[in-house]
This record gives sequence, structure tokens and C-alpha cells, in this order.
Amino acid sequence: MPQQTPWWKGTKGEWYVAVQLVLFVLIGVGPRNVPGLPVWSAPFARGAAWLGFAMMLAGAALAAGAVLRLGNNLTALPYPKDDSTLVEQGPYAIVRHPIYSGLIFGAFGWGLWLHSWLTLGFALALLILFDLKLRREERWLCERYPGYAAYQGRVKKLVPWVW
Repeated sequence: MPQQTPWWKGTKGEWYVAVQLVLFVLIGVGPRNVPGLPVWSAPFARGAAWLGFAMMLAGAALAAGAVLRLGNNLTALPYPKDDSTLVEQGPYAIVRHPIYSGLIFGAFGWGLWLHSWLTLGFALALLILFDLKLRREERWLCERYPGYAAYQGRVKKLVPWVW
């Protein structure tokens, strides 16, 4: 009987999904502060809250639009589905990974809204994880779609028109 590969050694990037779920929990309901970190002053905290709210709205709109545009191609795994097609319209015309972008904007926005240095640190960890995940995902997308390399040259990966 052949030995089954553990889920975390999966061939489609399963471990990325497991780590991102842990980070989502930490961002959403994890600890907020660590003794010794500076407290946010009133005018700075108020501005951060408004900026955070705007980032959460923008992130939610970007991610939701991307999910709708992706349709049946959607998968949590970085490995593309066998019957998938390359999507370059809608949010995918301004950033190659708008779901990741929206989640990152939302995570940083949530940290600003809460005035939580620790939540901002978890959001940074999510950004790093998504950057690693999308590097692997993009190698698979280049193998699957002949036009993906040209798409990479036209559209930024995570921050519209910037990066």
C-alpha cells in the first residue's frame, strides 16, 4: 500500500494555506498588545483609525471584486485548478493578486483601527507569507498559461500601480 504524503508536504502548496489560516486567526482575535510597546497618542490614534477604516473598505472591495471575477477558478491553494482559465479583467487588470492585496490592506487597516502594534506585526507576517506564496503560485501560472509572463510585465503584483 503506497504511503500517503502528509498534508503539510502537499504538492499544491497546502502548507501556505495552513499558515495563512493561523495568521488570519491572530489578526482577527489574537493578542493586541505587548507590555512595553508605546501607546498611540490621541491625534495619531484618531487618524490611524480613519485610515484603517478606509483601508478595510478598500481591501474588502478589492478582494470581493476579485473573488467574483475569478468565479470557478477560485482556490485557496496556490496551485491553479486543472480546468482554470487566466483572468486579466476587472481587479486583475490593476493588480495580479487582488485577493491577497485586499486581505493585506484589510489586515493592516484592522491593525490601525485597533491601534495595535501587535496586529500590525501579524499583518506584516501575512504580507511576507503572501509574497512567498505568490512567488510559487506565479511559477505554476507561468507553466500553465503561455501569456502569463506578458501579464506580469503589464500589471503589478500586490499594490496597484506600485508593486
